[in-house]
Amino acid sequence: MARSESGLNYRDYLMLDALLACQQCESARRGRPAHDEMLFIITHQAYELWFKQILFELDQIQGVFAGDVVDDRAIGSVVHGLGRIGEILRLLIQQLAVLETMTPLDFLDFRDLLFPASGSQSLQFRLIETRLGLKAQDRLTIDGRPHDANLPPDDRAQLMEAGEVPSVSEQVERWLARTPFIDMGRYRFLDEYRHAVQEMLEGDSSLVRAGTTLSEVEKQAELRSLTAAQARFDALFDEAAHRKQQAAGAWRMSARALQAALFINLYRDEPALQLPFRLLSLLMDVDEQLTTWRYRHALMVQRMIGLKVGTGGSSGHDYLRRTSEQHRVFGDLFALSTFFIPRSRLPALPAEVRQAMSYRYAEPPKP
Repeated sequence: MARSESGLNYRDYLMLDALLACQQCESARRGRPAHDEMLFIITHQAYELWFKQILFELDQIQGVFAGDVVDDRAIGSVVHGLGRIGEILRLLIQQLAVLETMTPLDFLDFRDLLFPASGSQSLQFRLIETRLGLKAQDRLTIDGRPHDANLPPDDRAQLMEAGEVPSVSEQVERWLARTPFIDMGRYRFLDEYRHAVQEMLEGDSSLVRAGTTLSEVEKQAELRSLTAAQARFDALFDEAAHRKQQAAGAWRMSARALQAALFINLYRDEPALQLPFRLLSLLMDVDEQLTTWRYRHALMVQRMIGLKVGTGGSSGHDYLRRTSEQHRVFGDLFALSTFFIPRSRLPALPAEVRQAMSYRYAEPPKP
């Protein structure tokens, strides 16, 4: 790998001497070597290296969305970066299988030497969550203590600073709210879509009432379900109703942003919407992979320590399991499926709107 006697070589480029000297087993230092501590250290160091790469990708993604105007030509790089983050998270989930080759008894050989060190002290993972959009007030406390209680003062300050700038979630919300196609000329997406939904639900209600295979009790249950569906749709179209739901915690995004996201999902085959659709899908992938990682981590902890308290003072498995349920960021995008209707029911887009969202290639000039 060396270019020349004085040039760069593989070992120097990767700083292997320093990197491979970073695995210092506490059990060996204490005179009671535990074989599996090396695996434990290397696995967690690998996690931190991948966390560094995720933060590096977020730097680029957030840079694209930082201005008042987002350059459409840069959306491809955002999609690429989110795809890379998703693949890294999949790898991190798979990495748990390697760690689980260590049995609970193997872990007990050195676990008591780790107190009070804990994964909750990973600043990089906390920064990833914060920069994606997890708010401090939405975080679970660690058995009554603040979520950052295990972090040193400098790390707490850095995490707080990260929470004071717009997150990916907030940046994407503003970007969605500027979507031009939902109101163009005389076309209003909400009017057309609401009319289509109304027709669909009225048709479904008529079928239920005319049905001969349903009992009266079943009919009433179906009709109540359709009425509830109508109320959900109405709230999406009504700014005041949406603000009430937002205040109650039902939604994070503004009505305008949600309507744009709905439009992008429903008309994703239009050329101008293909990358935005991919972007929204990848945000959901990232959220899903993080949720899966948290839950798999919780299961592994339960397998390793049962009902014991975590080394950082948390309730161990129970705390980690609850983070998988409550530390979601892009739940709004998942909830949008509630409002999807079949393609066959979608209102056709006016020719001028479709033309605005299409690629148009001019014939080359004749010589």
